[in-house]
Formats: sequence, structure tokens, C-alpha cells
Amino acid sequence: MSKFFVQNSSSESESESENEIAEVQKPTRPIFTYESDEDQKGSRVVLSERDKRIEEINNLVRQLKNAKKIKDIVKSNQTFDELVKAYEKCRKIVEKEGHFKHFIRAVADLETFVCELWDSSWKSTASKSNSTALTKLRQRIRKYNKDFEKEISDFRANPDNYPEEEKIAKSESEESESEEEIVTKKETKTKAEKSESESESDEEESDSEISWDETEESSSDEELVYDKADAYKHFLKDTTTTKKKKDEKKKPKEKKVVVTVDTDRESEKPKLERKLFAKDEEITPTSVFNKLNEIVSARGRKGTDRHDQLEMLKELREISKTHDFGPAIDFKIVFNQMAISFDYNTRISACMKPEVFQECLNMLDEMIKIVLENSDIEVNENVLDEEENVHDKTKPYKIRGCVLTVTDRLHEEFIKILQQCDAHGTEYVERLKDEPKLNALTDKLQTYLETRGNTQELCRVYLRKVENLYYKYDKNNEKTSAETVDRLCKFIYTNDSTDRLRAIAMLCHVYHNALHDRWFEARDLLLMSHLQESIDNSDIPLQILYNRTMVQIGLCAFRVGNIKDAHSALLDIQVGNRAKELLAQGVMVQRNVEKSKEQEIKERQRLIPFHMHINLELIECVYLVSAMLIEIPFMSSREFETKKRLISKQFHYQLKLSERQPLVGPPENMREHVVAASRVMKKGDWKACIDYLINEKMCAKVWDLMPQSDNVKQMLMKKIKEECLRTYLFRFSAVYESISIESLANMFDLPRNFVYSVISKMIINEELMASLDEPTQTVVMHRTEPTKLQTLALQLSEKISNLMDQTERMVQIRGGEMGAFLNRNHQGQQNQQAQQAKQQNYKQIRAQRGQQQK
Repeated sequence: MSKFFVQNSSSESESESENEIAEVQKPTRPIFTYESDEDQKGSRVVLSERDKRIEEINNLVRQLKNAKKIKDIVKSNQTFDELVKAYEKCRKIVEKEGHFKHFIRAVADLETFVCELWDSSWKSTASKSNSTALTKLRQRIRKYNKDFEKEISDFRANPDNYPEEEKIAKSESEESESEEEIVTKKETKTKAEKSESESESDEEESDSEISWDETEESSSDEELVYDKADAYKHFLKDTTTTKKKKDEKKKPKEKKVVVTVDTDRESEKPKLERKLFAKDEEITPTSVFNKLNEIVSARGRKGTDRHDQLEMLKELREISKTHDFGPAIDFKIVFNQMAISFDYNTRISACMKPEVFQECLNMLDEMIKIVLENSDIEVNENVLDEEENVHDKTKPYKIRGCVLTVTDRLHEEFIKILQQCDAHGTEYVERLKDEPKLNALTDKLQTYLETRGNTQELCRVYLRKVENLYYKYDKNNEKTSAETVDRLCKFIYTNDSTDRLRAIAMLCHVYHNALHDRWFEARDLLLMSHLQESIDNSDIPLQILYNRTMVQIGLCAFRVGNIKDAHSALLDIQVGNRAKELLAQGVMVQRNVEKSKEQEIKERQRLIPFHMHINLELIECVYLVSAMLIEIPFMSSREFETKKRLISKQFHYQLKLSERQPLVGPPENMREHVVAASRVMKKGDWKACIDYLINEKMCAKVWDLMPQSDNVKQMLMKKIKEECLRTYLFRFSAVYESISIESLANMFDLPRNFVYSVISKMIINEELMASLDEPTQTVVMHRTEPTKLQTLALQLSEKISNLMDQTERMVQIRGGEMGAFLNRNHQGQQNQQAQQAKQQNYKQIRAQRGQQQK
């Protein structure tokens, strides 16, 4: 008889339990009853709000401790966020009882841990995510711990009073349960130690026995539970027993806990003693040179470790220094170190680490020093491998390479570092401090190339120096900076063999002149270059520089007072609202324009560093103000015309937006200030116009950003008065028969001579139909403007004529009734022309006959 049909009896189960592994038991019939409230209360464990918060903080402190152990700064930053949020929830409890001591200990330990990592060499070898997280965490923990300075100082004085975790007050039942758990843990530990010596098969047998005992216990428990449970609970899946089974099965199998820590490979990597040469091998300059070629030949191959290569080159350099093999080998080793450090980042978009960049700066300084001190060393790109001489002192040293290309590459890496830094953070300022060092190295290289370099290399290094100077406003030493830029650019104009360097130098020269308000020099140089004709065919970086130069010329023209030139220079940049993209100051997301990843990467690589940016709000404000000063008088002079010509579409768009608004409130942003000023300017109210454009808000946003802002404000006030005078004369000339010049001068707070010159210009240009009476100093109006009824009639007649032309064209295309009439009319005209031609021929024949008879 099969064991599955055997009924559950106590005697049979005891006899068969030794031989059989599993047996189906017939469960007792459950009796369904309702559970009382007292039983529910006994089964639940209610914690107070304080205990819940303390337990939450304890868990987060444990996570933070584990993250510090493995030096996972990203994880510790996240847990610190969660810890701060959890502690904010405990604000009410903290106000009553005071700060939690274990929280103060955790925050203080985290600050010391971060400071130790910051001061150590771990940061230089850490990954990019960890290093950025470390800087963020350092700033945040310093700022956050300022509120707990007293508690942290007390903790550092008495660390024993501050526990790592705060214990929660438990009830008697919970304490008994915890004691039972400790006993079971000890038993499982002893079982685990015994099971380590046994084989895997014995472990499986023991597991099966444990599981069998568990099933018996669980079945008995189920019978008790069913007696108490509700009817619906009988049909639900019981997950608690299955979880307990799984957990207790896993416990005896746990042998050892192995913690794998993912740290940076470079920091935790043991420094192996590399034996570059054998013990018995003689170290000579040739052997060192061969070893150098052997190390460099592995560069770029798959599987080569760049860190190992750099370490080997450092050791090789130390060996060459100890044996004094000469400066040529030293230069060659440093040059290859620089090349390998440039290859350290596989991705083009990735930038160099700041520590590696500092090492490269030091190595470049050493290279330039070696070349300057040793005049017998020739470094050139055109040296062949066969001609290269590094170790033979009898012959002149010849090394294949170029220091100028290394400096150019280092400049590119510096721009990449600035591009990937937060422009509004302290890290950008710290990285920007490396620029004077780089400029000093460029000056040293310039002195070297002036003695031993060719003209093309001199043009390149001069252009590099000009690119470092052209965008900087030098208020104190304006003459010296202008002279240096002028001298370097003129050398490039005369000696450059490529057109590109000349074009870049010319644009930089124009930019520098415009930045220092040398308007005529900048304008003449740009017109002489004829770059505006060929700029569309040039490369994108040159187009970006051209756009920046045109913007700076427009700002210079505005500062000088040439409003029309400023408007025409800024027009192309401001037309399509793409100033940020055209000036390479950011990436714009346009509608219905899809860009691939490669295009986005290239656009980001072309971005200009933040300290070279031109303020976009300043550009837009200058453009709108110059458009207002041109457009408002033009609109008032052409008020009676039906076909209105637009000078600035963007300005008219802003005006239409303000007109569509049902309620126009006080202006808030820059555009609203300009629109409000133009609305007042139409009436000729110059005082309100000046109040809208020159106030505290506009000065802080726009005008104070310009050099010599006081002169710009005075110029703007004068231009506003002049244009308000012109609009007033255009708008209200029909009201006056004559008006005195003195009253106009008093009205607009302008000198009499200036008002006289403005009106005479308007009369000469036929803008104002009037005449000047010099004895009485009055302006006599001629009243040639049509009345309002006449203008409406003219508009109506023009519209009707346009409508007739359109209808005739449509009828001719469709061939309707009017088309037949037009065809008949056309035939009648042809017949008339033929008759006229016949009459003329008849007259000519009669005239010829009369002459013959005579």
C-alpha cells in the first residue's frame, strides 16, 4: 500500500519518519470563529513616533557607515540627503528633548571623513563620479554643520557621551523575543561551524531533516490559527510561514561573509617593483633609448595600461637622471609622458582631470626650460627617425617633436575642463586660476621661438597670445594691451602663409578695438578685410568668432552714439532668436529640428567658456532700444501711408504683443520697459521715456554692465530727447501754423542750436514740410499733409484698385465672361493699331509721290 494513502496516526508517523522524507498529512478540520479584539491587540507591536524616527535614523547611520567603509562617496551623498530629510521630520521631538546624540556623532564623523579624503591623494586617483560627489558633499556638509557647531565641539571634547546608535525602549515581550533570537543565532552559528567540515551531500540531508521538522511545526501552528481566524483568512495565502522556512533554511548554509569592495583601481593598486633592466645588464644611453621606444611602441595597443606606462616612464627618467645621460633623453621621456597623458581619456568629449592637468603644466615647464637652457638641442617635426639623436654627445642633438603643438593641445584640454565645470560654482573659479600659468608658459615659448623658430611657428604662437588677450577689457593698461595686440596681429598679416590665421587675427583685432570703444579703427579694419563676403564658406569656429565680433561692433557703435550702425550690426544675430546658438554660448532645442548625437556632441565641443560670454540680455536690450529710436520717428512720419514698411520685425512683434494684452500693467522685465518707453515716445513725452529706460532695475540688468556706463546713459538721454522732438514734429505738425525754436528747446530741454540743426536736417531731407524764419526764430508749417478724410479716401481707392487687379487676373486664368470681354477689347485694340499703321503707310506713299512730281 502506498504511503500517500496511509492515514495520519501517531504510531505510524513515529515509525515511518525515520525512513521516509516526506509524508502527506491529513489536516484537521478547521473550526471557523471570529477573532476577538484582545487577540488582535496582543499580536501587534505599537511604537511611538519618537521610536520610529530614532529607528529610521539608526538605519541611515548604518548605511552611511558602510558607504564610508568602502569609500563610496556617491552612496554616502545620497544617504546624507535621506538623513537630513529624516532629521527634519523630528523637529518637534528635537525642540522638546534636544538634538539626537547619535545624529550629531554621524554628521561630525562624516565631516572628518570628507576632510581626510580631500587632503589625501585619494581624490587624484578617484573616479569622476566619486570626485564630483566629494566636492558636492564637502560643500554641503560644511554648510549644514554650521548649525551644530556647539554640539560638534562638545562631541569632539567628550566623544564617549555620544553613542553611535540610540537604543529604543522595548517592552518585556519584545525583550523575551530578542533573547530567543540571540539563542537561535548562537545555535545556527555552531551548526554552521560543524557543517563546514562536512561534505555537500551531508548538508543537503541535514537541510531536508530541518525542513521536515519545520513542516510538522507549521502544520500544528496552522491548526491553532484556524481555530481563531476568520472565515476569509482560511482561503488567503500565508506568506509568513514560507518566509520563515526560507530564512531558516539559509541560516545553516552561511559559511563566511566575503565583502567585495569596489574602489578605484589606481588608488588601491599595489605598487609593483618593475624591473626595467636585468641585474647584470649594463645601463647605457642606448639601452635607455631602446627601452623608451619599447614602452612607447605599446601606446595605442589594445590591453595596454596607460597608468603603468606613465609609471614606467617616471622610473626610466629617474634612472637617466641618476646616470646623467644628458638633457636630450630627459626631454624625450617628458615629451612621451605628455603624449601618453593626453591619451589617458579614450573619449574625445571627456576632459582631463585637474591633477593630471597640473602635472602636464609642470612637464611643459620642464620641457621649455630644457630647450631654453640647452641651445644645442634641435626640436622639429620634420626630423626623421633615422636622423634623431638623443644619446650621442659628439653629434648635435636632434629630437622629433613640437613643443608648440603640445601647448595648443594643453589649451584645448583647458577649454574642455572649463566647459564641463559648473560655471556658477567655485570649481570653475579654481580651474580658471590655471590660465595665468598657461599664459606664462606661452610667453616662455614665445621667447624660445623668437630665437630658434621659423615664421610660421611664430605666427601660431602670436595668434595663441592674441586669443588669450582679445576678449579682456583692460581699463588700466589700455594703451599697452592695444599696442601688443596691434604688433602681434600686424606680424601675422605680413608673414602668415595660410589665410585662416590671418582671418582669425583680424577678427580678434577688430573685437579688441570695439571692446575699447575704438569705433572707427574697428569699422575700417572690418571693411578692409572683406570677410563678410566669404564668411559663409568658412568653418564653423571662424563663423562663431565673426558673430561675436559683429555683436561687439554693434555694442561699440551704440556706446559711441551711432544708433543706425548698431542696429544694422545686431540685426542678423537677433532676427531668428538664435543669439545663444550663433554665439556658441549654449545649445538650443528647436522645434521640428532633429539632431543626431554626433551633432549635439560637436555643438557642445564648440561652446565658449563662461568667462568669455557676452550678456544676451544686454545685446537684446541694445537692439530693441536702437530699433525704438529709429522706428518710432519713422512710423510717425509715415502715418498717412497705406503700405507701411517695417525696419525691425522683432520690435514690431513686441509692440503687437503688448497691444493684444487686455490689461497693461507696470513693466517688469527688460522687454516690457522698452515697449512702455516706445509707447510713451509716440506722444513725444521724453521724461517718461527716460524714466522707463534709465532706472535702478534697468541699470542693474543692462547699463551698469557696460564700461563707462555714465557716458552711455548721458548719450542715451540725449538721443531720446532728439528722437522725441522729431516724433513730436511729425505727429503734431498739422496742429501748428508756426512754432518758435525757443519753445521747442524749453519743451525738450535741449540747446537752441541743437534744435535748429535738427529741424534744418528734417527740412533738407524733405521729412518736414516747413520753412525757417531766421529773424523771428520760428518754424512755419506749410500744411501739405492731407486731412484724415483725404487719407481714408486714398486708402480706399488704393484698396479698390488692388482688388480690381486681382479679380481681372483670376478671371483671365479661368476664362469667364469677363475674359471674353477682355479678349474682344484686346482684338479691337489690335484692329485700331493696324488701321493706324495703314494710314501712316498711305501718308508716306503720298509724300514720296509728291517729291517725285516736283
